[in-house]
Amino acid sequence: MNIEMTMVARMLLAGVLGGLVGLEREYRSKEAGLRTHFLVCLGSALFTLVSQYGFTDIVAGVANACGPGVDVRLDPGRVAAQIVTGIGFIGAGTIVLQRKTVVGLTTAAGLWTTAAIGMAVGGGLYFIAGFGTLLTLAGFELLRQLSHNIGHLKQELRVVFTAGDAAEAKTVVDTLRAAGRAVTSYSAVRSADRLKITVALAVPERSVDAGALLDELQRKPGIEVECVE
Repeated sequence: MNIEMTMVARMLLAGVLGGLVGLEREYRSKEAGLRTHFLVCLGSALFTLVSQYGFTDIVAGVANACGPGVDVRLDPGRVAAQIVTGIGFIGAGTIVLQRKTVVGLTTAAGLWTTAAIGMAVGGGLYFIAGFGTLLTLAGFELLRQLSHNIGHLKQELRVVFTAGDAAEAKTVVDTLRAAGRAVTSYSAVRSADRLKITVALAVPERSVDAGALLDELQRKPGIEVECVE
């Protein structure tokens, strides 16, 4: 197979693998779906191919101009390396703050992984690209179910307190994150010379003790706890 047909085959495979990931996201009605993942994977493969083969004529010309005995080399990773930077901007566009909760992180990570799959295809690593696609799809579905099941083992607590400044508030948030407590959302409103903070926590059911948590927070200097519920 000549080099042009190899490039075409790699681009087609990248489109197929990216489309498979995109289909799952489209089915879940996510921000980035079939077309976005298809284009990200295809574009990543294309950039990788350009990085590998796009400048051979320039290298040959420079080598001829320099004469025999001069070794002219090209780093094929320089163009491909910029894919990682570029995909960050696309992924950031899928992350939004909705009702005080960050959404779109999984889709952004999926786009990042899809770009890596495209780079693998462009570099001729077909098995790795295919296996990576299967792992990505399995991760979306199986880990979603696992996360859902774990969620049933947790209970949500809401903590409202006031602090004099951001440093005092941070000490409370750090305390709340301890002992297996996960901060799912928070908001801050300035009132007069103090900050009113509302924090939502996901805590294991067996460790829920609102009274003990209230006592722990009230011992913090400069902190006034309004409620733990």
